[in-house]
Amino acid sequence: MYTVDEIDVRAPVEACFRAGADVERWPEWLPHYRWVRFQRKDGWATGRVEMAAKRPFGPLVYPVWWVSEMHVDENRPAVVYRHVDGITTGMDVEWTFEDRGGGVTHVRIVHDWKGGPAWPVPGAARREIADRIIGPVFIHHVASRTLAGIKRAVEAGAVAGCPL
Repeated sequence: MYTVDEIDVRAPVEACFRAGADVERWPEWLPHYRWVRFQRKDGWATGRVEMAAKRPFGPLVYPVWWVSEMHVDENRPAVVYRHVDGITTGMDVEWTFEDRGGGVTHVRIVHDWKGGPAWPVPGAARREIADRIIGPVFIHHVASRTLAGIKRAVEAGAVAGCPL
């Protein structure tokens, strides 16, 4: 499974990067996030982080949850995750931030999950489930809302004070 979600934000790269990396503040900015907490914190935006969000299906809300090893690369800049617990174990996620000029930053999230869920079904079926259901129905849905919420927060100036 390979998904790409992207958005342009009217703000400097640094502000977008800080908002994308400051996951502990996401529940303030992103109503679909139930919680974000570090199980092990090795530094700002670095360590083992547990995240939980909501995926609505009309009036029904399906809870989603995962744990990732997270680190930031301030030089690129990028935010990188490796899912280590939950249904998406083994998924690699990378947020990148590109200055497009004119005060616009292009924010891109790539989810790359080569194996699919570790269910007792043949590999091809696992990949098919990941490609047709988990990627478009869950991953894309949460990621697109996350980007829209980060855009709102950054453009509204809510990110001031995020540590670097």
